[in-house]
Amino acid sequence: QVQLVESGGGSVQAGGSLRLSCTAPGRTFSSYARGWFRQAPGKEREFVAAIAWSTGSTSFADSVKGRFTISRDNAKNTVYLLMNSLKPEDTAVYYCAAAVFFGLYPPTSPGQYDYWGQGTQVTVSS
Repeated sequence: QVQLVESGGGSVQAGGSLRLSCTAPGRTFSSYARGWFRQAPGKEREFVAAIAWSTGSTSFADSVKGRFTISRDNAKNTVYLLMNSLKPEDTAVYYCAAAVFFGLYPPTSPGQYDYWGQGTQVTVSS
């Protein structure tokens, strides 16, 4: 079982920035993809960004391209989501996820991920 722990959520005004972190204590991720998803009230969970742990290749949702950056720290088993130029429509609970993965570009569908964190709230006010 993989435990994922998110942190860094909070409230910010539109145009501001937040950085989310997701750590996996005691776990290595040489054959995994790590992703971020979000879910707003009344909406389905949607893909935000993902990174292939071994290659560093990334994928982003169109809605966050150019504003969000995903990165990893191998030594800390931690993945980060840096969110800039935040908009009110970015308000959601953000979830970290991990998937067993051997390809080049990381998966973007929630069903392809095996492990999930508990979620962290991000609220962007106008």
